[in-house]
Amino acid sequence: MTHTLIRSAMAAIALLVLAALPLAGPARAQDTIKVGILHSLSGTMAISETTLKDVMLMLIEEQNKKGGLLGKKLEAVVVDPASNWPLFAEKARELITKHGVSAVFGCWTSVSRKSVLPVFRELNSVLFYPVQYEGEESERNVFYTGAAPNQQAIPAVDYLAKEEKIVRWVLAGTDYVYPRTTNKILEAYLKSKGVKAEDIMINYTPFGHSDWQTIVADIKRFGSAGKRTAVVSTINGDANVPFYKELGNQGVSAKDIPVVAFSVGEEELAGVDTRPLVGHLAAWNYFQSIDTPVNKEFIAKWKSFIRNDKRVTNDPMEAHVIGFNMWVEAVKKAGTVAPDKVIDAIVGVKVPNLTGGVSEMLPNHHITKPVLIGEIRADGQFDVVWKTPGLVPGDAWSKELDGSRDLVADWVRLKCGNYNTKTSRCGG
Repeated sequence: MTHTLIRSAMAAIALLVLAALPLAGPARAQDTIKVGILHSLSGTMAISETTLKDVMLMLIEEQNKKGGLLGKKLEAVVVDPASNWPLFAEKARELITKHGVSAVFGCWTSVSRKSVLPVFRELNSVLFYPVQYEGEESERNVFYTGAAPNQQAIPAVDYLAKEEKIVRWVLAGTDYVYPRTTNKILEAYLKSKGVKAEDIMINYTPFGHSDWQTIVADIKRFGSAGKRTAVVSTINGDANVPFYKELGNQGVSAKDIPVVAFSVGEEELAGVDTRPLVGHLAAWNYFQSIDTPVNKEFIAKWKSFIRNDKRVTNDPMEAHVIGFNMWVEAVKKAGTVAPDKVIDAIVGVKVPNLTGGVSEMLPNHHITKPVLIGEIRADGQFDVVWKTPGLVPGDAWSKELDGSRDLVADWVRLKCGNYNTKTSRCGG
């Protein structure tokens, strides 16, 4: 064989080897579709977030029993950002760049969501956020399946004013962006309804706050002025346990000063003696006690999956159910898990919620939801005492705030999350 023929043969062999190599790596990488789960499994928010990790594992298992998605099995990738807000961003980047997840389901607090937003923008990935929040945001890469203020906070205040005849208000929250922004919205809303500044008390405490004796005493004094008073609580995480215990210790009953909570559900009450709390309220879009066939089926699947009859369901779990099923339908519709295609395909997707209705993904990346007011029972469950007649579309921007009332979000027609209707410009 001549040198020319030898070189030609070696070149041909090299080309065959090089052609084969790229097939081996991606073929293995594409055997599954990876789904990121970004929830705190330790730290102050673990009390609320651990169950969201668990329900995501259940949903992924259920989808795999149906044959997976696009002919592939789904694979959960779980990380623990440990209630550490900067660590959320690091873990989000790890999920996307190291593990190659196609979508991420996660975060609870708004500060954790704010921490990861730059990562999802930069890497053009998709986040499904399942918790009620303060609004004032609409990101192309984020889908908000929890409640906006007009789907929780505003209806709750309206209920208290009308049904409970409340005229004096304590706005108590954990010291971070969600409670501060929500209370700013509520304060403006209450004043627009004629409530005087001296009839609004605002208080903030750090994450994990445990000494509530003085604050509860202050609430009692504020409520002793002869005016019907309520507490609107945006207290988050494990601080709720000593807060509710102190209410009981000081004899603050729902008849005297009702508390309506936006971040306390069945999971948080599981660690509290609820007998002194009977009659206090929570505003959500779902309660475990909802009596619908679809909810009964979900609860049965959950208890079977978790192998613990004492584990409860709650509103953010339902938000993950809705968000996950919307993502599945959008992937089917797009025929790919590519973020740009999924983002375009998901708007208009409708899936059943657990209260008996059908929720829809809107152009502002929020969804339609019913609003429910629940009253705490002695067993830690809720009796629904009020609900909206239909589903309420989530508003990204609050009409109560000067800088927001002229803004709309529309990622289909306007391709913008903060379009100013007065100036006809996108804010960027």
